[in-house]
Amino acid sequence: MTSRIPRDSRLRLVRPRPLAAAPRAVNQRRPRRAAPRPPEGTPAPAELARMARSGLAAAARVAHWADAALRPRRDGANPDSKGTLSDETAERAAADLGLTAGQVRADWDTARLAGLVEVHGGSARPGWRLRAWDRDDSAVLRGWVALFDAWSLAFAEPADHEPAAVAEVVSAMPQVLSFLQLSAGPVPVEQLLDLLEQRVTELRTERCEIPYGPQPVPVPAPTPPAPPGPADASLSPLLDWALRALASVGALTYGDGQATLTPLGNWAVWVKLEQICVAAQSPAGNIEQAAEDMLRGCAQLRPNAARAEYRAWLAARPVGSAVTELLGAARGEDALLRGLAFEALRVVGAPAEPDVRSVADEPTLRPYALLWLAEHDGIDPEDAHEVLTREEATWLWVDTAAAVADHGEAPMLVRHLESAVQPTVPSLLDEVRAVGHPRTVQVLVALAAAHPDPALAKAVRRAAFQVHTGGS
Repeated sequence: MTSRIPRDSRLRLVRPRPLAAAPRAVNQRRPRRAAPRPPEGTPAPAELARMARSGLAAAARVAHWADAALRPRRDGANPDSKGTLSDETAERAAADLGLTAGQVRADWDTARLAGLVEVHGGSARPGWRLRAWDRDDSAVLRGWVALFDAWSLAFAEPADHEPAAVAEVVSAMPQVLSFLQLSAGPVPVEQLLDLLEQRVTELRTERCEIPYGPQPVPVPAPTPPAPPGPADASLSPLLDWALRALASVGALTYGDGQATLTPLGNWAVWVKLEQICVAAQSPAGNIEQAAEDMLRGCAQLRPNAARAEYRAWLAARPVGSAVTELLGAARGEDALLRGLAFEALRVVGAPAEPDVRSVADEPTLRPYALLWLAEHDGIDPEDAHEVLTREEATWLWVDTAAAVADHGEAPMLVRHLESAVQPTVPSLLDEVRAVGHPRTVQVLVALAAAHPDPALAKAVRRAAFQVHTGGS
């Protein structure tokens, strides 16, 4: 008896999907959360984007100039053809744009912080936001928010303060900004200073370490009288620096002893508070979880909601340690978490590039890292798979299938066949057996159990047995 379906059934060729397919494997419906409305009086997104374009006009101008003048092999490019902003290039840009070299460098730094220019090693290239600058309001607003997030880099910090004290103030400023947002108007600097002192004291208390083991009995010493206002003396200049830095990126106005959020600053703080509220309302309380637990919580969410969770989780911790945590979760045995970790790293963006590039030689992470880097370099996500070799694409297919088998449903595993790069089932099975993925047997067994074609299922089971026994 023969099957009505040929054994060598052709796979319908489609473009392999990015590993976002793995999170979608979880077929769990959640009620939609009503889209929150910004505070009354917040301008419309188009008006906010107009404000952001105006504030970043000088940075965009320098970025467009660099895109036109510094492309490799273009006449007049800088000698090393890398698009770097050397002293000579800064002088040339100043002459072309009618600016000083100092203004060019300042605008260049702003363009980098806003993602209008992306620097990779020794080369610079226009960011995707620059390409979409005139037509995509959301790209403009994301660029401004990136600059807002980097406010502490946009304005030189005081040279006569300890780095630890500066770091404490940077960590405490979100609460100060939240207070400004809730106040909805000018706030005296003295009031902000009181709040900053309280928050810094809390941060120091949270870091307090109690020594273990027997301790010598302390000998009371005479306490000298405390000088008046020690906190004011140490934190007031730093608050002044922070407010000036935030004013320099357009987040607030500062003068006459008071500070007021601009419409853009008010909107940005509201967005970040809303992201934190979304995370806090999730069943797992994702914002406080370790990366692995956070990713497991996000596996239950729709893609947009998951990205909001990633942003809130990232906003609550330093970028470097967050990226390290995500890559650690990606190295685990759960293939779904691996895909989700790189989705979260896409939200991180450029700051994650060095770490992602450093793991590109690890076999388990290599396909994910190459896809991430390709998309980061501006390749369309639909075409990013072309950077993978046939072997890497096959390994990624098995890893995604493992995520679907562990967390999805049988019909989805069957549909996953469509994303294979091989044109036939036999060629797919041959290459899957050769690629050496540790989950190959389990994936093939699950696929055989799920597939409705008895002949194909039998061939898949045979391949699983051969991998298990080491036969051919």
